[in-house]
Amino acid sequence: MLVQLFYATYFFWPFARRAPEAPADAPGPDAEPVSIVVCARNELDNLRRLLPLLLQQDYPAAFEIVLIDDRSEDDTYLYAQQLAQYYPTTVRLVTIGRTPDGFAPKKYALTLGIKATRYARLLFTDADCIPATNQWLRLMQRGFAQKDGADLVLGFSAYTEAPGFLNQLIRYETLLTAAQYLSFAWRGWPYMGVGRNLAYTRACFTATKGFASHIRQLSGDDDLLVQDAVRQHQRVAVVADPSAHTLSEPAETWAAWWRQKRRHLSAGRAYCLADRLRVGTFVLANMLFYLATVVLVFSPNNWVSLAVVWLLRTLFVSAVYARLSRRLAQPVIVGLLPVLDAVYFVQYLALGISLFLNRTLRWK
Repeated sequence: MLVQLFYATYFFWPFARRAPEAPADAPGPDAEPVSIVVCARNELDNLRRLLPLLLQQDYPAAFEIVLIDDRSEDDTYLYAQQLAQYYPTTVRLVTIGRTPDGFAPKKYALTLGIKATRYARLLFTDADCIPATNQWLRLMQRGFAQKDGADLVLGFSAYTEAPGFLNQLIRYETLLTAAQYLSFAWRGWPYMGVGRNLAYTRACFTATKGFASHIRQLSGDDDLLVQDAVRQHQRVAVVADPSAHTLSEPAETWAAWWRQKRRHLSAGRAYCLADRLRVGTFVLANMLFYLATVVLVFSPNNWVSLAVVWLLRTLFVSAVYARLSRRLAQPVIVGLLPVLDAVYFVQYLALGISLFLNRTLRWK
């Protein structure tokens, strides 16, 4: 419990209470051109929703959209080709016919897409995402002006709200994951990002030698690249203003979400030891807290005093997470927070056991 309170008071609460970021209409460094990179495979319907929103981004300098068609079997190529004809200076198409044996498909596709970009600043999102506002590009690229010139910018990607407990759990898990990687980076210990909302410079990609250190690992085109960037002393900034978020449709079934989380968590084995200890300590403290709760329920000794301590911890942690949810515009039902927290760490343990027993993963 003391470990959890330390994380909440040192990382999460100060991050939730940090000074607000400058709004999009405030004067800012908006003169650098940006390449928006999107990798897609069989995402025609999603691209029809995403690309018009990217073209409508309010950004005074030049920007381009590099769409990577990764072996699509639908009409993605035809749609992208038509857009490239209508917007010849803005939309560019990179087509992947096949992936070399043993290479992670998305990382190989992204590598070719990055090589085709014109500009030094690169902003990434996925085909099944949309920017929250037309200020997304402007605000994310302003992150490069932080820290006297950042090399890599971490953003937040939320999930849309829908009925059902699974949706509540997915959005809570997203909130808690963001609380960790954004607040750790804000404190000076960056360890991961999400490819749905991530930016870095071409020089940063070159410094990490691209995805070379993990090109054969299916996951990690975002968090393992951040790991390599930190090892190369690249400067990392955080942009978490709600106007700079991206939005994704969450998984609709437990099976789909389970497969997605297995893929995401599999990259954690390649984190540096310090990051594994920092994240692992937080996760382990929470899992042990709930295990101790189950054990102590059946213990008659000091039951009342332990229940009071449990209640105080739960109220404090819930208040911190509720504040974070408002700051990150990822609303959760406050009354459900204790239940979501318990279920989240139980499924986290189950996912860990699943990955230990079966490491087979697949890219869509």
